[in-house]
Amino acid sequence: MSEDEGAIGRVVVVVGNPKVGSRTATAGRAAAAAVAPTAEVTTVEVAELAGGLFAWGDPAVAAAKATVLGADLLVVATPVYKASYTGLLKSFLDQFGRDELGALATVPLMVGAAPLHSLAVEEQLRPVLVEIGASCPTRGLYVLESAIGSGDLQTQLAEFVGLWGPALTAVAGARSVAGVESGVGAR
Repeated sequence: MSEDEGAIGRVVVVVGNPKVGSRTATAGRAAAAAVAPTAEVTTVEVAELAGGLFAWGDPAVAAAKATVLGADLLVVATPVYKASYTGLLKSFLDQFGRDELGALATVPLMVGAAPLHSLAVEEQLRPVLVEIGASCPTRGLYVLESAIGSGDLQTQLAEFVGLWGPALTAVAGARSVAGVESGVGAR
């Protein structure tokens, strides 16, 4: 997988769980490690930004945005709340303008207690990511809470990377070759 390692050097995991250090964060970081095992991984816990999300121009939120824009691969992880992603995550994503992510390779990931809401990742999370310029070349990941901390998550991620890893690497590589940088496409 030397292609993966070369094309994806920086992965950012955005965690939309209101609890810092959640199972959602664990799943997001595990996904990042599975897709790009030698990449530098940075986690943005949106819960730590909560106070600044409603004060436009907050420096901590601006720094988190810059971190996201500097990634080669983005993993956006959220628990399922009311059959959708969290309002906390929505508040962070609202900080980005249309197409501001500039075709950034992105994996939408949702964590839920049961398979009942497994399509929420496709119907709820993917559309907002695409609106802000994410390139989501894969099916979103829906992870059961019970799989986290067990071999089930690692098996799911290995299957995901086996099928979708080359697509993520290709998108990350194409963006790099095109010279897309943070702020390109921003309003």
